[in-house]
This record gives sequence, structure tokens and C-alpha cells, in this order.
Amino acid sequence: METLKHRIIVAGIGPGSPEYMVPAARKAIDEAQYLVGGRRALAQYAKAEDGQKTCAVTRDIDRVMAFVHEGLENADVVVMVSGDPGYFSLLDALRRTFDESIIDVIPGISSFQLAFSRLALPWHDAALLSFHGRVPKESDLAYALGKKLGMLTDVQHNSKTIAEILLAHGWPESAFYAICARLSYEDETVERMTLGEAVKHTPVGSCIIVVEGKS
Repeated sequence: METLKHRIIVAGIGPGSPEYMVPAARKAIDEAQYLVGGRRALAQYAKAEDGQKTCAVTRDIDRVMAFVHEGLENADVVVMVSGDPGYFSLLDALRRTFDESIIDVIPGISSFQLAFSRLALPWHDAALLSFHGRVPKESDLAYALGKKLGMLTDVQHNSKTIAEILLAHGWPESAFYAICARLSYEDETVERMTLGEAVKHTPVGSCIIVVEGKS
């Protein structure tokens, strides 16, 4: 890989609300000459009036990587990612394209952290899975007494369909089930129920689901 003079700063911007962004990430974003991020993040944090050059993250990852490479010729490039950069973010693509020695990562508060916090539930023993554009392994979904899962969802794999999947994998209807949506925003909702109730509940997509196996 080519050795470049400047650095890539991957900044975790948290679950959504600016109140949940760590100060180091906000400082890097405010001072960036080259800024990469999702359209919503750019609309919220970019400062075009200050001459800041930006690139929106789309499915065309090659175009994003080209923007980062060009920016590195002149200055550091800040890449905003939602939640924490260490969990399903653009960090993987950056590491495949650039030498890891020029990448700095500022961690962010993940939606998992916030979901478990809202439930006052320790998560050191929880398995974190993603249904966002993928399906976890069968073994990860299998039931065990006391097992905890934190799950990312999407529109297709929503709170109802995931509840049905867990029942099919041996989870009891009495298992604790929480649907955490729009975390950190004013319209945040945290709904607690049983797995059996979740199957009959109005489906919620693009949320965090937390389940805990109980007898």
C-alpha cells in the first residue's frame, strides 16, 4: 500500500443525537478540511461555508475511497460513521484500501450501548448480532437459558420476523424482549414485552432488539 503523509480519522458520531457524540469526534469533524459521511450526518455537521470539502457515503465505495485518497494529498480526512466504528462500519473498507498505520479511530457510543443502558441491563455477557442486510449463524441464534442477544434490524428483518425466527430456534415465549427504536432522539421508544407478545406486536424495523432467555 502507498505511504501517505496525512492521516484518516474515523470518528464515531454515536447513535444520532449530538449529545451522545464524544468531544474528540466533534473537534475532529469541526476542524476537518475533508469530511466523509452519510447524507444525514453531512447535513448536520458539514461546514461548506468554511470551504470544507465533503463526500457522501453511498453504495459506490470506490468513489468514496478515491475522495479519501485525493484528500490525503493535502490534509487529514475525517470519516464519520454512526455508532462505534468498530462494529459494521466503513472502517473495514478503509483498512482494505489504506495502510492501517495512517488510520486513527475515535470510538463512539453505539446503539447497543444505549439500548442496554436504557434497559439498565449489563451486556458484558451478551452476544451482538446483526440482521441488517444479513442473517446471523444458526448457532448464534440457538436458545440457552440466560442467554442475552443484542440485534441490529432492518425493514425486512423487523421486530416481528425476528421474534418468529427466535421461536423457531427454541426460544420460549416467556423470554424477555425489548424493542428500542430511534434511540437518543426526541421520539425514542423503548418497549418491553415477552417474545410471545412480540410476535403479535406491530412490526418495528431499523431498531435495536434485546432478548434474554428466561425459564
